[in-house]
Amino acid sequence: MTQSKKRIVYFSHGGGPLPLLGDPGHKAMIDFMRVLPEQIARPDLILVISAHWEETIPILLGSPNPPMFYDYYGFPPETYTVNYPAPGAPESAQKIADILAAAGIPSRIDPTRGYDHGHFIPLMMMYPEADTPTLQLSLIRGLDPERHLQLGEALRPLLEENVLIIGSGFSFHNMSAFSWRPSTAPDPANDDFQNWLIKATTHADYADTRRALLNWAKAPSARYCHPREEHLLPLMVCAGLAQTPAQVLFDDFILGKRGLAFGWE
Repeated sequence: MTQSKKRIVYFSHGGGPLPLLGDPGHKAMIDFMRVLPEQIARPDLILVISAHWEETIPILLGSPNPPMFYDYYGFPPETYTVNYPAPGAPESAQKIADILAAAGIPSRIDPTRGYDHGHFIPLMMMYPEADTPTLQLSLIRGLDPERHLQLGEALRPLLEENVLIIGSGFSFHNMSAFSWRPSTAPDPANDDFQNWLIKATTHADYADTRRALLNWAKAPSARYCHPREEHLLPLMVCAGLAQTPAQVLFDDFILGKRGLAFGWE
């Protein structure tokens, strides 16, 4: 039986530019990213919801040729010259803004902001040819899970088009707990949360998934895994958009901590 291609994915994008440097702690993630496109229908447009952009209302990139935004610090000089020259899609940005407006969600288009590393790092591994138009959509300040589920729900008209929607975050994001050397040391607290997240996103009924994600902070070890939830919220957008059970695409170690990726058809 042939498995259907994914149209929505959420994954862990790694630590800054370390995946581009071949960091051993990212090996499993790098290998996964390079073959992930085999599970995805070739899109006409890529929309990325990155954990590294928060605004008071949703904002979309509006440049036809977005610059690079190197939003990381203290890395080798060569990581500040990498380039991902994929074209922007200002007309699609306006269309998405109109979709959000129809759902009662105000938004704005920013014609100057560039691709941040939650955008260009994974796409450099997935689509190094950089020939597919790409957009980026911000998170909403305040980090309210309800608003991000609603954001995904409002974007459901995109499912009628050949668009790949990517939630770029990290299912574990406690900076003080990462291992900067390759490690698969047990972490029962992280396991508790990752197992909960798998259960929450794979419910047969979207209402159950929605209820679970709204109450994510009550999950086992939630605040250990996410002292601040910006890296989890792209998952909320994806779940609200898909409204179907997720499939686990990746379950392995990144920077010494178990991390997940999910896909939806």
